[in-house]
Amino acid sequence: MMDDPLAALRPLHEPLPVSWWPPALGWWIVMLLIVTCLFLIYRYRKHRTLQRAALRELALLSKHYNTIEQPVARLNQLLKRYALVCWSAEKVAPLSGRSWVDFLDATGGNGQFSESAGELLMSGPYRQEHADMDELIKLARHWIKINTPNKIRYA
Repeated sequence: MMDDPLAALRPLHEPLPVSWWPPALGWWIVMLLIVTCLFLIYRYRKHRTLQRAALRELALLSKHYNTIEQPVARLNQLLKRYALVCWSAEKVAPLSGRSWVDFLDATGGNGQFSESAGELLMSGPYRQEHADMDELIKLARHWIKINTPNKIRYA
């Protein structure tokens, strides 16, 4: 007769520890969402780079317009350069005077450029005295924030 039938069995072995790789399906989904969000944030920030640069230049101009020669002309140049980024050169480059002010109104100015601010844009560069530019700078800031570059061109 056998003394102990269980003594003939091999000892129990522990299973292998759970590996961290490959992760479960849920972790793959989380990683994909994180990468997608980072990519979209990068694209958004890259798309808004020119807008942020224009707003920084406008802030600098608004701080020092009393000491700058021809601040209205510089503001007009800034608006024109930004418009050239947002629209094609064929559409924006030939505009000047009343047609330029009408374009600014049509693309986000809501008729405010045609009033006192627009008159300052048309006649301000030819005046010797510094005009009150606070309203014009506020309107330009609003116009830049509304309009975003359609595509970034490399040249």
